[in-house]
Amino acid sequence: MGTSKGAFVVDGDADRGGWAVRGPYCDGWPINHVVGDPATGTMWAGGGGDWSGAGVWRSDDRGHTWELVKLSTGEMDTWAANDPGFAAMIGWTEEPAPFGDAFSQVWSLRRAGDRLYAGTKPATLLVSDDDGRTWAEVKGLTDHPTRPEWSPGGAGLVLHTIVADPADPERLWVGISAAGVFVTRDGGVTWEQANDLADTEDGQDAGHPAGPSDGHTGFCVHHLEHAGGDVLYQQNHYGVWRSADGGATWSDVTEGLPSTFGFPLWSHPRDDSTIWTLPLNGDMAGRFPPDAAAAVWRSRDGGSTWEAQRTGLPQESCFFTVLRQAMSGDRQEPAGVYFGTNSGSVFASRDEGDTWDEVARHLPTVLAVEVLEPRG
Repeated sequence: MGTSKGAFVVDGDADRGGWAVRGPYCDGWPINHVVGDPATGTMWAGGGGDWSGAGVWRSDDRGHTWELVKLSTGEMDTWAANDPGFAAMIGWTEEPAPFGDAFSQVWSLRRAGDRLYAGTKPATLLVSDDDGRTWAEVKGLTDHPTRPEWSPGGAGLVLHTIVADPADPERLWVGISAAGVFVTRDGGVTWEQANDLADTEDGQDAGHPAGPSDGHTGFCVHHLEHAGGDVLYQQNHYGVWRSADGGATWSDVTEGLPSTFGFPLWSHPRDDSTIWTLPLNGDMAGRFPPDAAAAVWRSRDGGSTWEAQRTGLPQESCFFTVLRQAMSGDRQEPAGVYFGTNSGSVFASRDEGDTWDEVARHLPTVLAVEVLEPRG
């Protein structure tokens, strides 16, 4: 898990029980995303901030020890460079950061084939061909002709989601707030916008500045999920949307949910028609579960219908938020679903959301949850 005070690991047994928390790791940095390689157990954590600068931490022992690859400088470096006493106190040495002060945080990570990708704030896509030891900018996205038109969302201009096609690591999608979805089919050399509506009349009465308009879904995308083949889902600032053509066009599948606003999504590992989301009551209404009663909503038919899953979740005075990277799942049968809250809890379901247990509590704000299952 990534949190506002470092990375944490919650270890469970083969039956998805006996959970135990360890951490914090990564020197207490804000960690926006943590991913792992199930074949090797290697883990990467991306984060940082204005004080520390941005970086990617790497662990080769399933998250027990971590090593930092610093990518940009922060205020700490400026202070230390001008104050030898402070530099000595924190053990600072002057080493040039490969990207200077170009960005302040890493917000997202994704393994695709033999490459590791990272998204930053402000929005830049980085790629590593050596498991995160060195990084280069993906110029094809940086130089996209629409870039002068990209506008920041509430958290800034952030490349917050990277998804890859497991069958074709050259095909990637990224979500940028608030520039929308972009897709590449050649490993990042060229990119296309992927924000068109399947039905140009879909949602045109939104009446919301972040809602669909002019034939587009709305550019304030919050999260993306690749469900398999050409099927994708997104939660944006104004609803849940489904694409059956690799992101070329999108259809609104929000009907049946209690609100249009939310952040996280997770798709079933074997069924591209099953998707989970956790709606919040609205961007200006507090950003907590509707009626202060927590529910994960599941669709088994690609978003045509939705059902609320509440068993084991707090149903009174529940005011937590679940952020965009804070829901994930495993590949077991039945699939497990997990999410973390800004109040420091982690909930787990071993039966595809029918029932829930709180498996960790009193953590810092949970920014990201991912599952690493050993293979081989």
